[in-house]
Amino acid sequence: MKQLFLLTIALLLAWMARGQIVAPTPALPTDNQSVTIVFDATQGTAGLKDYTGDVYAHIGVITDQSTSSSNWKYVVADWGVNVPKAKMIRIGSNKYQIVLDPNIRDFFSVPASEKILKVAMVFRSGDKVNGALLEGKDTGGKDIFVDVYQSGLNLVIQKPSNNQVLQQGTAFQTVAVASVAANLDLYLNSQKMISIPSSTQLSYTFNPGPGNYWIRVSATASGQTVSDSVYVHVMGTQVSEPRPSGAIKGINYPDSQSATLVLWAPYKQSVYLLGDFNDWHPSSSNRMKKDGDYYWLTISGLTPGKEYAFQYLVDGSIKIADPYTDKILDPSNDSYITTATYPNLKAYPIGKGEGIVSVLQPGRTKYNWQVTQFTPPAPDSCVIYETLVRDFDTKHTFTGVTDHLDYLKDLKVNVLELMPVNEFEGNSSWGYNPSFYFATDKYYGPADDLKKLVDQCHKRGIAVVLDMVLNHSYGQSPFVKLYFDGTNPTSQNPWYNVKSNFQNPDAQWGYDFNHDSPATRELVDSIASYWMSEFKVDGFRYDFTKGFSNNIKSNTTDPWGSQYDAQRIYNLERMAGQVRKRKPGALVIFEHLSDNPEEKELAESGNGILLWANANYNCSEAAMGYHDGGKSDFSWASYSARTWNVPAAVGYMESHDEERLAYQCVTYGNSSVSYNIKDSTTAYKRAALTAALFLPIPGPKMIWQFEEVGYDYSINSGGGRLNEKPVRWDYVDKPARTYLFRVMAKLIYLKKKYPIFRTTDFSYSLAAEQKWLKLNLNGENVLIVGNFGVSAATVNLQFQRTGSWHEYFTDATLEVSNVAQNLVV
Repeated sequence: MKQLFLLTIALLLAWMARGQIVAPTPALPTDNQSVTIVFDATQGTAGLKDYTGDVYAHIGVITDQSTSSSNWKYVVADWGVNVPKAKMIRIGSNKYQIVLDPNIRDFFSVPASEKILKVAMVFRSGDKVNGALLEGKDTGGKDIFVDVYQSGLNLVIQKPSNNQVLQQGTAFQTVAVASVAANLDLYLNSQKMISIPSSTQLSYTFNPGPGNYWIRVSATASGQTVSDSVYVHVMGTQVSEPRPSGAIKGINYPDSQSATLVLWAPYKQSVYLLGDFNDWHPSSSNRMKKDGDYYWLTISGLTPGKEYAFQYLVDGSIKIADPYTDKILDPSNDSYITTATYPNLKAYPIGKGEGIVSVLQPGRTKYNWQVTQFTPPAPDSCVIYETLVRDFDTKHTFTGVTDHLDYLKDLKVNVLELMPVNEFEGNSSWGYNPSFYFATDKYYGPADDLKKLVDQCHKRGIAVVLDMVLNHSYGQSPFVKLYFDGTNPTSQNPWYNVKSNFQNPDAQWGYDFNHDSPATRELVDSIASYWMSEFKVDGFRYDFTKGFSNNIKSNTTDPWGSQYDAQRIYNLERMAGQVRKRKPGALVIFEHLSDNPEEKELAESGNGILLWANANYNCSEAAMGYHDGGKSDFSWASYSARTWNVPAAVGYMESHDEERLAYQCVTYGNSSVSYNIKDSTTAYKRAALTAALFLPIPGPKMIWQFEEVGYDYSINSGGGRLNEKPVRWDYVDKPARTYLFRVMAKLIYLKKKYPIFRTTDFSYSLAAEQKWLKLNLNGENVLIVGNFGVSAATVNLQFQRTGSWHEYFTDATLEVSNVAQNLVV
């Protein structure tokens, strides 16, 4: 094939002036040199373009002790902290510089024993603009790096980048730089193209036809030769061909030795499949075929049961993992996952993949389900146990939770609600920073361990609900990265809004899903379908469902989006209906917490929607012994207090978002001369007293992990509410704590076993110090009374009937000859 080559010898500085976000001087710095780094604010994400205030470098180094490219060392200052050493000097319009003086090693105070590999940086505004710092990052929102070299002869090809994909007919330039004058030789696919004697720079422009090209440059000086090489692919004609029948988005397995990959990518021009099966290089053979807005490719000859890592290269610059993958590899976090947590975890393809990569595995062994059919409990009899895998067992694994299922069975709960377990950013997290919606987070163990947990729950009559975060995603999500300008999703993004619909910055997390978009609705439905079919889960608790609308929420009139929103109601009812269409009887729970008219409409929609009913403050006040102004009235946990016609309020005294009752009691409890709630034993009894009036209120209830043993660490202990909390299984051996456990277990037993605890004929008085609850059904009656003061009191009770009343906890009998009774409590 004849090819046109055009030779040019150019000054390096002229090239640097075009398209570089940073330019170091010298071009190949060593750790013992003073280095000037020039930042062009118009390049990369351009987040600081035309900004007129002070600009600072958030700057550190990557050393041989770093575990990944995100593990910066010797950072000059914490994020957002302005220090003179990191202040950029303005040298022109949108141009800034910083001098690492007297040399890189001393500037960062790096010990001589540690090898410096890169200088890492992100640039930011000195002050917030509209509540946030402006950022200057590399294209795609990436961190910026400058390589640091060892003394002596060094050579680097600075242009083109490795694995670059070029359009046919596009001339491209090769630029190489040597640290000292050397004889430079340029090769194209082993053919020498040019030699430059005694020079530190080489530039060569050529325009080849479609194909694959290795470009290698060598430098020879003083008898030493070093070289660098890059791979370049020039595109041919796009192949258009219909997808195989039945191939859906993501990874499909036609048989045990092949996989069909399907990516939906409107507005994109080319997609290449890079992976272990093609040495991660783009070529004509792994360019994906086009079918409308879909790109697809079938790869064959794979080994059954073997795992293969892969990514998509989109439009020559965007590298993403498959959005529908059920497993990822993470270069920043996998090294912290032990073999005990995840045995035989596949190694990350260092030097080949970029960022998170996905994994496919044809012919994998399927999990052997022991319970193939399971019916979740009716919503009004649900007693839900909310747990965070990370803080429930010291192993922080699905297996660790499974080990304690008999404990939950003894507690009598019938629903286990897991805080998010799909892949989220980092390892130790609450999980509300999701990134991959179809993959289990490896920090909790292999996916089959979660299946076993679900299976073992079902064997014990316990349903499993997953906490699902569909209000937002963060930057690692391929759904975000595929259409992202470095700061926000672009207007072409099918799934996200460019900006959050909440003006209140405290109600903004990550990037905001557009729930009015057909693409988002399809994704939401497919997520639910996947987990219910593949993992046999019994439903979902959806986080911050107030965000499921595109109506703007004013920071002055509706900062938390609590006001009635008809569009949001439509979106939520549609979603709940699709869940229950796929699995009749599935549990659908919303963390909504809006004004009552909207919650009433959702509850009564006929879609089986349950809604969180937060009674933490009032229950805490009751337990602590404070009642002025009705502050201890927890009747709002009852659907009847909300005028709902269905028992859809999931009342809870504690949740992951609330302070612990036991902690409140031992820290702030009331007291009298002979009675002190701050005493721990008394505090646990107060928790039991509150549970005795709270749990029997008709309707579903929820318990937060270890609430049943009086866990009394503050939500903010350990450095903050999101931080890890001590796992205290030793509490189950403490008599004062097991008293609380036994009371709650007996109450849950009653609630599940006897229909009267699901009656619609009930009344209560829960505002004063002496509280009572009455239940009636088919001639049966229950009366619960409790003294929430700090001294004995006489309460005038109206029993529902005369006769013998059985006292449940003491097995005593009370003869009632007159329904009006004075009772000392």
